[in-house]
Amino acid sequence: MAQPGTTMPAMTKQMQDCIEACMHCHSVCEETMSSCMQQGGQAQMQVMRALMDCSETTRMCADMMMRRSPMSGEMCAMCAKACDMAAEACMSMPDDPQLMRCAEACRRCAEMCRAMAGVRA
Repeated sequence: MAQPGTTMPAMTKQMQDCIEACMHCHSVCEETMSSCMQQGGQAQMQVMRALMDCSETTRMCADMMMRRSPMSGEMCAMCAKACDMAAEACMSMPDDPQLMRCAEACRRCAEMCRAMAGVRA
């Protein structure tokens, strides 16, 4: 941790890439929730819950990495889990192109977060 009055260590390329993946995943989850709300239906509600968790978790994870929180490793592990769950939920409707786009963003984010957390899939 940086001492008062000193600068924070430089952000690594891996961390920058993970933050970008989190922010992209957050954005795609938000777009997908909007799409799901327009379509309605009970099955969509199960997907919505997973997307809400993923959207909030990815945003928080990116925020924690940007401020170099000492808890960001644990947050990355949790984020990877939320992304995996959202990707799985999206895959339950393979005919929906928006859900497939979201599943891909979630998978990529989960991979990046697992790498940051040092966790194996």
